[in-house]
Amino acid sequence: MSAHTATLTDPRRLLARAKVLAPGTALAIVLAMAAQFLSNHYGAPVMLMAILLGIPFHFLSEHENTGPGITFAAKGLLRIGVALLGLRVSLDMVRQIGWGFVLIIGLCVAVTILGSILLARVVGKDRAFGFLTGGSVAICGASAAMAISSILPQRETAERDLSFTVISVTAFSTVAMIVYPILAQSLGLDQHLTGLFLGGTIHDVAQVVGAGYSVSDETGDIATVVKLIRVTMLAPVVLIGALAMRRHAPAAEARPPLLPGFVAAFLLLAALNSFHLVPEAVIEPASALSRALLVTAVAAVGMKTSLAKLADVGGTAIAMLAVQTAVLAALVLIPLMLGLV
Repeated sequence: MSAHTATLTDPRRLLARAKVLAPGTALAIVLAMAAQFLSNHYGAPVMLMAILLGIPFHFLSEHENTGPGITFAAKGLLRIGVALLGLRVSLDMVRQIGWGFVLIIGLCVAVTILGSILLARVVGKDRAFGFLTGGSVAICGASAAMAISSILPQRETAERDLSFTVISVTAFSTVAMIVYPILAQSLGLDQHLTGLFLGGTIHDVAQVVGAGYSVSDETGDIATVVKLIRVTMLAPVVLIGALAMRRHAPAAEARPPLLPGFVAAFLLLAALNSFHLVPEAVIEPASALSRALLVTAVAAVGMKTSLAKLADVGGTAIAMLAVQTAVLAALVLIPLMLGLV
């Protein structure tokens, strides 16, 4: 029996472990609540607020009383939050949009991620950084960045790169929320095509909702469904990434699991939801819990981030994210303009 299993089955060990994790986890929850307050009252992106509020408390991540709980919030709560995202997607969404456009979105996601890995090498970054930023741009912003980071090999710059990606992709997503509806109107896209464009290109779910419903209810509904289809692609991308990491992992290092547990849970919940086996009364609370856990995890990542190290990423990385964002927009927009949808 492993130490982890023994802890879960022994109430005394479980209680002792909870006492160790409680202080740091509680701090992450408080910061997440503050970020949600700012988002609700001032319209600020909640993920961006969470990580920015966390950064000034970096010193607490190195304290023996709070460090373990902060690490647990950044990794353990993240996995639970991503798994619960499975309840937000189903095959009904695919039927509503049509398999043709779903195929286009899938190709756009694949091209964006593979292109990002190649671009990273060109600008002097490693493949892991390209995968991390490309996946966050192509799939679902901060949530994808957090999930992908959990399967990447341990690197000295891992936490810095993750924090940079969450901050940058959320900022770009907020700009896109404002600019893309204007762009769609100037290109003469109708409400349906505008919804497809917004849902297929904007990084974070909240910004997709904001942009879509600023145009019309029809556009908002379509954009949200398309965005959730992109969220569905997180599972296969993480699975493929984990397989690639296993293949290239040095023999001396522990290999990532063949199928990360949170990805398996995501797929299982999505399947149950597709067959309408999950009561409606469960889906909404689970969705809210998922978002709360992800915001808490982002706040914990902020606390684990050194501001001095964050500055070392450089302007090249920002330019790289800008290129990734522009390429994804072009890839989605071209078939819409050509009438292929």
